[in-house]
Amino acid sequence: MSITPERKAELIKEYATKAGDTGSPEVQVAILSERIANLTEHFKGHGKDNHSRRGLLKMVSTRRRLLDYVKKGNEERYKNLIERLGLRR
Repeated sequence: MSITPERKAELIKEYATKAGDTGSPEVQVAILSERIANLTEHFKGHGKDNHSRRGLLKMVSTRRRLLDYVKKGNEERYKNLIERLGLRR
């Protein structure tokens, strides 16, 4: 259900705003989106896994807060990020 360290490194490299960037909102949102996608796939076969569902909802709300933060700071950065990740909003 979690992402591999190699995949996480790829996401950091792809969404980093500068070298060595691991904590920018873009990177955090990208990693959360990957984890959310993996959990969504998990629920297709395990519909009654309510413990993991709670974690999923928490990740979705964290991603939402991060996206709101980016939107408040820079609208263009926000639009670019949701387009790159394929999120609807």
